[in-house]
Amino acid sequence: MTRRTVALALLALVSLAPPALAQGTRADYERANTVREWTAGKVFKARVDLLWFDNGDTFWYRNDLPGGKKEFVIVDAVKGTREVVTEDKLPKEGKPSKPAARSEEGAPELIAAQQQRRGSDSPDGAWSVFVKDHNVWLRDRTTKKETQLSTDGKPDDAYGRVFWGPDSKRLVAIRTRAGGDRKVTLVESSPRDQLQPKTSTYSYLKPGDPIPQPKPHLFDVAAGKEIAVSDELFANPWDVTHEHWSKDGSRFHFVYNQRGHRVVRLLAIDAETGKVTAVVNEECKTFFDYAYKLHLHYLDGTDEAVWMSERSGWNHLYLVDLKTGAAKPITSGEWVVRGVDRVDEKERQVWFRAGGVHPSQDPYHVHFCRVKLDGTGPTHLTSGDGTHSVVYSPDRRFLVDTFSRADLPPITELRRVSDGTKVCDLEAADASALLKTGWRFPERFTAKGRDGATDIHGYIVRPSTFDPKKTYPVIEHIYAGPHDQHVRKAFSAAPYEQRMAELGFIVVKIDGTGTNWRSKAFHDVCWKNLGDAGLPDRIAWIKAAAATRPEMDIARGVGIFGGSAGGQSSTRALLAHGDFYTVAVSDCGCHDNRMDKVWWNEAWMSWPVGPHYAEQSNVTHAHKLKGKLLLVVGELDRNVDPSSTMQVANALVKADKDFDLLIVPGAGHGAAETPYGTRRRADHFVRHLLGVEPRAK
Repeated sequence: MTRRTVALALLALVSLAPPALAQGTRADYERANTVREWTAGKVFKARVDLLWFDNGDTFWYRNDLPGGKKEFVIVDAVKGTREVVTEDKLPKEGKPSKPAARSEEGAPELIAAQQQRRGSDSPDGAWSVFVKDHNVWLRDRTTKKETQLSTDGKPDDAYGRVFWGPDSKRLVAIRTRAGGDRKVTLVESSPRDQLQPKTSTYSYLKPGDPIPQPKPHLFDVAAGKEIAVSDELFANPWDVTHEHWSKDGSRFHFVYNQRGHRVVRLLAIDAETGKVTAVVNEECKTFFDYAYKLHLHYLDGTDEAVWMSERSGWNHLYLVDLKTGAAKPITSGEWVVRGVDRVDEKERQVWFRAGGVHPSQDPYHVHFCRVKLDGTGPTHLTSGDGTHSVVYSPDRRFLVDTFSRADLPPITELRRVSDGTKVCDLEAADASALLKTGWRFPERFTAKGRDGATDIHGYIVRPSTFDPKKTYPVIEHIYAGPHDQHVRKAFSAAPYEQRMAELGFIVVKIDGTGTNWRSKAFHDVCWKNLGDAGLPDRIAWIKAAAATRPEMDIARGVGIFGGSAGGQSSTRALLAHGDFYTVAVSDCGCHDNRMDKVWWNEAWMSWPVGPHYAEQSNVTHAHKLKGKLLLVVGELDRNVDPSSTMQVANALVKADKDFDLLIVPGAGHGAAETPYGTRRRADHFVRHLLGVEPRAK
């Protein structure tokens, strides 16, 4: 073969190769760094801030239009009419009313009603109670005589909160044994006010540390003595909450959450005898999601309570008889209650948010519903295919419902509260100006997870310069914290992932198993298993998406990045799945759950600390590293102990593994979100996935 023949053959091969990627350029970085700027102000009619007038039948709102123009809309909610008017024609009479509270958890008057027994003065006004020298004392408000009720309080086991019985004959005081006093020390290398470094410490309990242990004690006021209460049913508390006297003063109720979160009980103390009974006893094989699914509303008028539980395998509401403990379902089905907005004791109704209540929609879409306490009369107040937020009219006859999706700008409707029917359409957001920039809607995608049966949901974000004839490396933005689901469901003109996509990548976000707001079985995957992070589900999802989208180039390996729990998971991706994920940036990772905050880690990893903690640690598996890893940490991180990252680095050094480490002086949690950290993260992927020098052109 002659030299000319060889040259022609090489030329032919070059002509068959895909065109060179022009990603990672200075222009790409500039566009990525200004996503919020070039997408801002290009979606109109996306938000309706309405003002109701005194008659409760009419409201108005303003729309901001292109070119700085405005329009004003008056809506007659009773007639269902909508009229565009000029500002000078707006009604002058009446004052706008504030919408009713939308969340029971956030309504101060409802919180106060549930805690009305707490205070220093007795309901009959005869006594005051106070804590002195760590013990409970009574003061006769007439004679001023003081009587010591308890004698066992001490500095590390002191009395605190006090709850009076409604008849003033009994009171309950909470005595709390102090927990540990672990301190984390930080070194600030470059303080602004001096040359020399500074150190600081802060309290930070970690898994396995001694924790404060509150326990209720019952006192007979007239006799001036304690009534013995056995702690057999609440011997090892993580916390004691929802304290509440029955209306007749015969029982004191409280919720006991046992350390390890596998036992949660609603307990009752008999005011006469001190006997403790379990009104509700929840014992889980895995964990009780107390931080996000513990809801209790006492119904004093009927001696009942609304209780939330996953006992059926799905998060639902139950009506509990506080005398007998009998529980009847208020809601049921293969969907979840996301939160309680209001309990109407007079009408015996509960208003709540739900996920998965419309089977044809994404199960993470939030919808608003109402049902009677006996489980009858379920009413869907929202129905549009999207995730919803609502504002009620002051008299709650109407609601204004706004819903959207990642791929659907907001739509706003007026609906009747009585039956959930739509009165009229108000607005459909206009994103045409945004789309003219080249911006694309994220693509929602669903695929089966590791078991081949469970639906895994996520979305795909493409750059505004996307060319369907080209191929793009794929990067996953991961956060797998079990406390929530993390794929954004509402519309955003500047989704977080867009910034990375603009550099020349396709970026995906996925909710794998182990995350929240699906079935209990879906959630349980995380238990004692945080290192898993749903990564096998994510890999299956990405492969399924790439199989029908040739622009997604996963042959060169997939990138992954995340912070905090996402920092732990992104590093774990290279340690456990290094044949699929090949490049990672891990920011402020809680790489070893023994090093992180006690409440979050014991919630999912349980207690006591055992070998499973070490098994889930990235330190344990550091020697398995494959691919290109950049660890980022802020030296002043007060959320996750910076030593967690440094211990991974130490293990990698001992294993003689190549990696990059960026310590950002003066930065706290989320150091990769600082301008410098963001640029270094981007450079890492441009170099190792695009194979070009960042900003070279």
